Amino acid sequence: MITHLVLLRGINVSGHNMIKMDALKKALENIGFQNVRTYIQTGNVFIDTEEKNGGSVGFQIKQEIFKIFGHEVPVIVIGKSDLEACFNNNQFLKDKECDTKKLYVAFISKELADGAMNDLKMSQVKPDEAQIDSSRIFIKYAVGAGKTKFDQKYIEKKLSVTATIRNWNTVTKLLEMYDAS
Repeated sequence: MITHLVLLRGINVSGHNMIKMDALKKALENIGFQNVRTYIQTGNVFIDTEEKNGGSVGFQIKQEIFKIFGHEVPVIVIGKSDLEACFNNNQFLKDKECDTKKLYVAFISKELADGAMNDLKMSQVKPDEAQIDSSRIFIKYAVGAGKTKFDQKYIEKKLSVTATIRNWNTVTKLLEMYDAS
């Protein structure tokens, strides 16, 4: 069995795309996923399956969510090694004074090209900062996530990708849960 972390974008946020976690868990179990576990209400789901391909897992889940709940929800599936790399490669953590409450990670649907940082046009969102690492963007917000133009929609538009953003506390908890499974 392989454990995958499934990140659903835009569910249960501001009353949109409402899905109860118990109903989601049952729906995923009904299509053959095992040991389905969720973390908070915003679309963090661990599943066990024989399927190795994360893209295939994501496609199945996206289809089932649409079929059962009627929501078109972007899905990104990552493995434990991806999440561990997230911790090892976040250069913002080298600053001992860094406020982790202002750190976020945008998980991207594909590996980013070398020129992706230029495509982000960070001068338009200063003083927010970003660093790209493969299929992740590490974000350090100057004020906070609620007061920035540098959000998931901005990233998706500039890079032509699907993205979902998690705060650093959530990323930390998800790795703890991966380690426990």
